[in-house]
Amino acid sequence: MSQDKAHDQNNNGDTNIEITPEMQAFYQRADAIIGLANSQLGPDAHSGQVGASLLYAAARYSASVASIGFVKGEDFAKEKDDIVEFYVKQYRQMLSDNLTDYAQNFDKYVQLNKEDKTAN
Repeated sequence: MSQDKAHDQNNNGDTNIEITPEMQAFYQRADAIIGLANSQLGPDAHSGQVGASLLYAAARYSASVASIGFVKGEDFAKEKDDIVEFYVKQYRQMLSDNLTDYAQNFDKYVQLNKEDKTAN
């Protein structure tokens, strides 16, 4: 999967949105994580396996981030449903936006994926 896809997605393809330095840093972090995930692909791990590991890592990291500010585990546990709802809502929106972007740029992305595979 090409790392450039994150840069092509400006709120469902709206090219009138200015990319702020904060947004650029966000995309750069995402690209770095995508690069790491891509580096895990090989004979022992296909994209589905790497994707599952990436989802698991995101869940573990999100749980850690969500715990910041809590003093007691029991207080943290009481907020579990709200925390899950927040992260699921965020993921659903990001996934939907990226699926829309991928569909709109399918031929371009398929070509990028072919180029990525022939370059290796």
